[in-house]
Amino acid sequence: MTATRGQHMADEIRQQPAIFADLLAARDAIADVAAVVAQRRPRFALLAARGSSDHAALYAKYLVETLLQLPAGLASPSTTTLYGAQPDLTDVLLVSVSQSGGSPDLLEVTESARKQGALTVAVTNTADSPLVTAAELSVDVRAGREQAVAATKTYGATLLALYLLVDAVRGGTGEQAADLPDLAEQTLASGREAVDEAVGRYRFLERMVTTARGYSLATAHEAALKLAETSYLSARSYSGADLLHGPVAAVDADTAVLAVASRGRGGAAMREPLEAVAERGADVCAIGSAAQDVPATHRIPVPACAEELAPVLEILPVQQLALGLAQVRGFDPDNPRGLNKVTRTR
Repeated sequence: MTATRGQHMADEIRQQPAIFADLLAARDAIADVAAVVAQRRPRFALLAARGSSDHAALYAKYLVETLLQLPAGLASPSTTTLYGAQPDLTDVLLVSVSQSGGSPDLLEVTESARKQGALTVAVTNTADSPLVTAAELSVDVRAGREQAVAATKTYGATLLALYLLVDAVRGGTGEQAADLPDLAEQTLASGREAVDEAVGRYRFLERMVTTARGYSLATAHEAALKLAETSYLSARSYSGADLLHGPVAAVDADTAVLAVASRGRGGAAMREPLEAVAERGADVCAIGSAAQDVPATHRIPVPACAEELAPVLEILPVQQLALGLAQVRGFDPDNPRGLNKVTRTR
């Protein structure tokens, strides 16, 4: 293992508190976009994304449905790109989430939606991307160039940008997020020992289930992706509710369960499914501000914040865990095999 293996990923994880601070300082630009959205009064929201951005879009779906009380759905790009569907999207808000802004399918979806009457907003880390040109409005997540293939700082910044956008649409001032930079610093520092212990605990693991409910479900999905693409683990993610409907049968003493549980209704709802997997002998690692409140064999604490902002902090120790496991298993998380920074699909 070389000294530089995973160095880019490590650096980019550490950059996130400063990126959050910069994004909060630029909130006025996001509020300007939100003002247009609020004025247009959409009746429905669609979110289009792929990969890590799709998990950020799932988080935004919870935000839209809960904070704005609007129905929201995740778009299926192939209905446009492969099947040529052209639904009437009058008075619909389409938010396209892409770190690179260069995915051909998301570009086509955005262009088509705009022609069909949607108000289109691009949320991306590339301000001069084709996606920004295609959309009527855009939000810059301001994370700077990401060199590691595995998305870390762009994912965290996208979560915060989406929160600030939705919060501003409802007339909020972003005050709930004001302490996030400091809380992110605390999360990275205070959880380090517990993360290192988890790395040692799961070094030889081959199978993991990740699970959560509510806002944190996005974190569980992103955790499974990060572990699979950096450590080549067989990782599957489930809602805590769905876990009890069949997948729990595949959980046994040879399975580790990474459970995301933060204070609030979503974290409270995780107690029952975690009691069920604990009874089956699974090794449960709980991450979040409610980690101490759920059945677990190992815990990684996260400072408490408003429940709707918890995913911005929860993902940090997940990223540290994915980095550490990749390094100790002899892999390079900066350059996972078979992956490129921009995935082009249609």
